[in-house]
Amino acid sequence: MRKTRILIIGISLVAIALIYMLPKVVVVDESQLGTGAVAPSQDSNASVTGHRATSKEKAKAINELRVRYLSSSSKEKSAIFADSLATLYKEAGKFDSAAWFAGEAATFFATPASFQEAGDNYYEAYLFAIAPAKQKDMAGKAQAFYNKVLEGDPKNLDVKTKLAMTMLATSPPMQAIGQLKEILIENPNHELALYNLGMLSIQSGQYELAIERLEKLAAVNPDHIQGQLLLGVAYANAEQKEKARQQFEKVKKLDKDPSVQATADSYLKDLK
Repeated sequence: MRKTRILIIGISLVAIALIYMLPKVVVVDESQLGTGAVAPSQDSNASVTGHRATSKEKAKAINELRVRYLSSSSKEKSAIFADSLATLYKEAGKFDSAAWFAGEAATFFATPASFQEAGDNYYEAYLFAIAPAKQKDMAGKAQAFYNKVLEGDPKNLDVKTKLAMTMLATSPPMQAIGQLKEILIENPNHELALYNLGMLSIQSGQYELAIERLEKLAAVNPDHIQGQLLLGVAYANAEQKEKARQQFEKVKKLDKDPSVQATADSYLKDLK
């Protein structure tokens, strides 16, 4: 189905990140939220562990750095090694391992930047997880680090937006939707909040609402490729086929990346 298809349109493997994916949770109609209903997506392409194949070179670099991490007697050096391992694991697509090492580094450095880095890594691990228990675990750990960031920077709307999305795995869905709407009250043009609300509207079958939010995002940032593509999905699901066709053709003109072209073509094929 169009509304549950994962939108993998990253520029590179490293860039296949959380904002390019529909969340691994599906909420019901917003007017009916508040019951705690959260359903896992039925995506069969993502790994249960959030891992993908690792190149021999990358695996060798990780193993060598792990040895240095485990053998180090200096807490500071161990934290530095952990930070480097988090980067390597993320590049290798091992998001849960990346999150664990980022968390270890953040525990030592205890800076807002390190807390946000750890939160972002756990957030990615949450989005790539399929099992509800794994989603909840990764979401909870992301929340812990994001809350540390917000203690020192309560106006960080990017962190607030991601924190709200993790609530879909740990709280009644209405709480997450409410948080996202509050962010738009603070900043009506906040791109990540508009994008995520657009995604959730599509997943709950509220296509007109999704169109409204994603058209606003397109007006705020015409170069937001993910939003432009998702707007085409919303048009298609709303049976506005001509608008959808025009939108996917627009996406193809905006970004020549092969993965973007292939994704847009797949949707265009569905419209025929």
